[in-house]
Amino acid sequence: MISVLICDDSLVARKQVAKCLPQDIEASVHFAKHGEEALSAIKDGKGDVLLLDLNMPVLDGYGTLKAIKEQNLPIKTIVISGDIQEQAKTRVLALDAIDFIQKPVSAEELTGILHKHSLFSQEPQTPALASELDELVRDCYQEVVNVAMGQAGDHLSRVMDVFVQLPIPNVNLIEVSELHMMLSDLADTESTSGVCQGFLGDGISGEALFILSDSSFADVAKILKVEGEIDDRLQLEMLMDAASLLIGTCLAGIANQLDMKFRQGHPVVLGQHQSVQELIKANKNSWKKTLAIEVSYGLEGFNIQCDLVLLFTEESMGMMNAKLAHLMED
Repeated sequence: MISVLICDDSLVARKQVAKCLPQDIEASVHFAKHGEEALSAIKDGKGDVLLLDLNMPVLDGYGTLKAIKEQNLPIKTIVISGDIQEQAKTRVLALDAIDFIQKPVSAEELTGILHKHSLFSQEPQTPALASELDELVRDCYQEVVNVAMGQAGDHLSRVMDVFVQLPIPNVNLIEVSELHMMLSDLADTESTSGVCQGFLGDGISGEALFILSDSSFADVAKILKVEGEIDDRLQLEMLMDAASLLIGTCLAGIANQLDMKFRQGHPVVLGQHQSVQELIKANKNSWKKTLAIEVSYGLEGFNIQCDLVLLFTEESMGMMNAKLAHLMED
């Protein structure tokens, strides 16, 4: 994974440059507001590539380049500046910058220059997955999902005209075989019904599981004002409708924060009137480990219990961490 340090005194400029980084690479992105912060970050190992502005307070780009050269710091520097004087370009190249880009930078130009200098491989490497989540990473994922499930809950609340109770998301890095243990609240339920739907986008992929306790169907029918016998066919319709609403809205909320879009596969019914363990066994995949995020929804005043579980592949974590690097800065 490549480490990119973006140094600019403008928050807007830093975010713009970060958005222009190629989407098909795995990168950890760090930020600095001036040259002194950049030098400190480089010495801490936070940068293989430096994307450097010239006009900054405290220590400008020229001073930063001079210090990097004098201290022989191991980093490749590309200057991104609004100063388009030919002398400016000549000066930074003399200070060992490898290239110069005029502001505002475009994704196409930045990608081309990174390729030109062979600063990354187009084929993302599979990241090594730790045995457990770092506290900062867990907190970051939890907050992103918290925002997304709030949007899904709001949608559900408006559709059903009820108050949705939102818990803190449960985020864990687990063996797939241990998934049933994570769903402890539903594990003791006599029977459940479930739907699975795959999703994919920008190097991130996974599956969403929606599991509803069978005892919830009676109250779901009340909310939806469904009359008559609630047979298996009607239960299946309600299950699919609820799964589509929650999965789609929650994934859209996460994708928006990752500045991307997910393509969703066709929903698949895992089973009806089965235990959680049986539903999970029906969801066959070849994964060993997964980033599992559980959201348990409840509706105030009703006996309804449903779980939305987002399962991300191990390979997805590197790209997710890169896209959320700005939230993990100290």
